[in-house]
Amino acid sequence: MARPFETHDITNQSPPFVDVDLYATDRALGDAVAAAGHGAEADALSAFGRHWGRADLAEQARLANENPPKLKTFDAKGFRRDVVEFHPAYHGFMAESMSAGLHAMTWNADGTHAGNEASRAARYFMTAQVENGHMCPITMTRASVGALAIESKLLAAWLPKIASRHYDPSFRPWWEKSAVTIGMGMTEKQGGTDVRANTTTATVTAAEGDEYAITGHKWFMSAPMCDAFLVLAQAPGGLTCFLMPRFRPDGAVNGLRFQRLKDKLGNKSNASSEVEFVDAFAWRVGDEGRGVRTILQMVQLTRIDCVISSAGMMRMALAQAVHHARHRNVFQRRLADQPLMRTLLADMALEVEGATALMMRLCRSVDLAPGDAAEAARVRFLTPSAKYWVCKIAPGFTYEAMECLGGNGYVEEGVLARLYREAPVNAIWEGSGNVVCLDVLRALGREGEAAREVLTSLVKDADGLPGAAEVAADIATLMARPDVESHARRAVEGLANLATAAALRGSAPEVVAEAFAKSRLRHRHGPNYGASDLSAREAEDLVDRALVA
Repeated sequence: MARPFETHDITNQSPPFVDVDLYATDRALGDAVAAAGHGAEADALSAFGRHWGRADLAEQARLANENPPKLKTFDAKGFRRDVVEFHPAYHGFMAESMSAGLHAMTWNADGTHAGNEASRAARYFMTAQVENGHMCPITMTRASVGALAIESKLLAAWLPKIASRHYDPSFRPWWEKSAVTIGMGMTEKQGGTDVRANTTTATVTAAEGDEYAITGHKWFMSAPMCDAFLVLAQAPGGLTCFLMPRFRPDGAVNGLRFQRLKDKLGNKSNASSEVEFVDAFAWRVGDEGRGVRTILQMVQLTRIDCVISSAGMMRMALAQAVHHARHRNVFQRRLADQPLMRTLLADMALEVEGATALMMRLCRSVDLAPGDAAEAARVRFLTPSAKYWVCKIAPGFTYEAMECLGGNGYVEEGVLARLYREAPVNAIWEGSGNVVCLDVLRALGREGEAAREVLTSLVKDADGLPGAAEVAADIATLMARPDVESHARRAVEGLANLATAAALRGSAPEVVAEAFAKSRLRHRHGPNYGASDLSAREAEDLVDRALVA
């Protein structure tokens, strides 16, 4: 037993938020899962929530982030190896997530969609609350199948290794391993998001024309410990997508020369790198000159995971704030009972309710899209919209939760500091705000009629909610303006919030949908938490839904 301090007793501190059921304590998630058609999985999801809510996993998350990866360029004899070493805690999270199938459970054995996107999303959402860094290779491995699907020979060779649930971190040829992970490298120094400015070149080396030698660089190579990477390079026919393994077919280490690991604001447990390619072996994926279109099949899925991940981090930030407020006394009563704090927590809970409903409704659309043109259109238009808005609000939201804990939230020993540093990554990765808004405009330009139908369906789903019709009209007006690009952020924000209100109408109690629409659609005050017009009873109910006692 620890001896007490000689000068004071430790009182009025909230206990750690650990050994909890991340599913059963989150009524918004349970309602959204049921609305997505997976209510029968409640027991399994609750077991998953209890497993990921354990105290020892919270401690492992701290260790994984306080002990970042290291690049080992050479071995002891001076040979190039270019391997990345991780703390055991990181490997533990990779094993946990792959054992649960988060990297592959959405695919059938032939690479077709398995129809359980929403089921995976609930699990991914809970995992993001605990340790988000390792999810970079998890999401890219999952999404790689979307690009590889157009090359049947490559898919047949790699999918069994991708789908394996036995994590294998060893550095050896992929065909000798029990499982593989897939990374991605698109951006270069001179172009960044403008990948068509890439200078990396690819030269055909095989008579059949599907094997190439690639020379150049990548300014960001995500998850450099992976067994292969989808990369973009300039082939004779234009910008093309390739699959580049760490080992050549003869078993020799491939020509990937990692220059350094990025020193990032957050995402500390995960490695990101700068790399040069020296006649690196790769297989072509898709036709020459179709690289952007090919890799966008992957990007669409990683953007969905960005939404889920950011919503998950917001959920944990909210849970930490509510938990603390329920255990902290200020001015002779609980912090959670103070009217101003109660309103603030309720408004924050409303935001997380919306993000949760939006992400689950989007994933349901992915499940339904193969046989439903209207749902497929929703996926095309709402994926970038949701990615823009949910990922955009996550950093500010996390800060607000940090403030609820005061100084306890600001110190690195707490969870909020890590969440705050982690929160910006999804808003930047896979297209920053302006890029994603422009993607929405391009989709509207290509499929204007489909876009109008999606907007009409959202208005129908949100029928009668305050401000829904007005926001829809504002979106339509903005989209018709010749200077629409200058106002794209307002239009996409409106679209995301309209879609959120519509999703809440389908999963949450009517009072929740009404409160969200009143503040986010009618008044459009944005994420100015604590400013919504909520009654004391509404606020109490929202906080109770946010963290079930």
